[in-house]
Amino acid sequence: MRRLFFILKFAFAALTLSAVSAWAQSRNLDIYWIDVEGGASTLFVTPAGESLLFDTGWNERDAKRIYAAAQQAGLKKIDALVLSHYHTDHAGGLNALTKLIPIDRYYGRNDEIEPVNQQWLDSFRRAAAGKRTIVKAGDSIPLKGVQVTVVAADGTLLAKTLPGGGPNSLCADAANMAPAGPENQNMVGLMLAYGKFKFLGLIDLDWEKEMEFACPANRLGKVTLYQSGRHGAFDGAGAPAFLGAISPQVVVVNNGPRKGLGQVDDKAVFRGPGGGKMAPFERNAYLRLAKLPGVEGIWQGHKSLVDPDASHNTSPDMIANMEETAECNGNWIKASVARDGKFTVTNGRNGFSKTYAAR
Repeated sequence: MRRLFFILKFAFAALTLSAVSAWAQSRNLDIYWIDVEGGASTLFVTPAGESLLFDTGWNERDAKRIYAAAQQAGLKKIDALVLSHYHTDHAGGLNALTKLIPIDRYYGRNDEIEPVNQQWLDSFRRAAAGKRTIVKAGDSIPLKGVQVTVVAADGTLLAKTLPGGGPNSLCADAANMAPAGPENQNMVGLMLAYGKFKFLGLIDLDWEKEMEFACPANRLGKVTLYQSGRHGAFDGAGAPAFLGAISPQVVVVNNGPRKGLGQVDDKAVFRGPGGGKMAPFERNAYLRLAKLPGVEGIWQGHKSLVDPDASHNTSPDMIANMEETAECNGNWIKASVARDGKFTVTNGRNGFSKTYAAR
C-alpha cells in the first residue's frame, strides 16, 4: 500500500509538471509600452513567465505606472532591467521603481559619461550594486523563452549580419548626417526574437549609427515590430535607408503629448555622397513611417499636440492617450505574440485591437 501511495504521488507530480509545462508553452510573449509621456519604458513578459524591463521613464509617476503594468502582468519581481543610456527620460524613474518591486539583474553600457548625466549613472550603479552586467554589441541577455541580442552598446554596433540582412540598394544616394551627442551614440539597442516575430528598439540612436547598420549592407534584416527612434521625432534619426532596410510591419511610437512625434528638427545638416546634392526624403516623421512599403500599422502613446494635424497622427483608435491633462490615465499599448507569429496589439484606452501575422 505504501509503495502504491508513492507511485500515485509520483504520477500525480509528473502530470502536474506536464500540465504546468503545457500551460507555459501555451502562453504568449506580452509586451507593454508603458506611458511615460515621452520617456521610454517597455516591459516584456515571456511565455515562461520571465520579465525584462527596457528603461524606466522620467520620475516617480512613471515608476508607479511601470509597477501597475507589472502587477497587471502578474509579476512579483522584474528579472532583468536593461537601461539604454543615462538620460533623464530613460533613467529618472529607476530609484523610485526599486522601492516598489525587486529587480534581479541589471544590464547597461559602461561608465563613460558627460558631467551633465553623472547623476543618472550614479543612480544606476547604486541600484545595480553587485547585480550589474556591462554589455557589448553581440551579447545575449538570458531570458527564458525568447532570444535577446544586444545590437548596439558604447558606440559599437553588431558586427555580423543577421538572417535576412544583406546588400541595401537604398544606400546608393542616401543622405548622411553629422553625429549626435555621445550619450545617444553610446546607448544600448536590443533585438528580441520569438519565433518569426522580431522586435527592434534602438531608442535614441542617431542617424549616423542607423546608417552604419544599414549601409552598405543591412546588418539587422527585416523586423516585425519597430519601436520608433527618438520617441517618433526623428530629430537626427530615422534615416530612410535604415527604415527601408528594416521594413517594419508595425511601428509603436512612445511619444508624449509634446515630446517626440510632431517635433521638427530645423538644425539638421546633411551631406550627400561626395558633397553632392542629397536625394529628397519625407521630412515629416509620421509620414516617413506611414509611407514605408509594407507597414501595416502605426500605434502612438499620445496624440501629438505639437503637430495635431490628423494626417500627421495615426488613427485615433490606435492612440493610447488623446489629451494633455494632470489626470492623464497613462494608458498603455500592449502586444501579445503567439508562438506561430500572430500577434495582437491592443489600445489600453479603448480596448481597440488589431491582429497581424509576422512575415
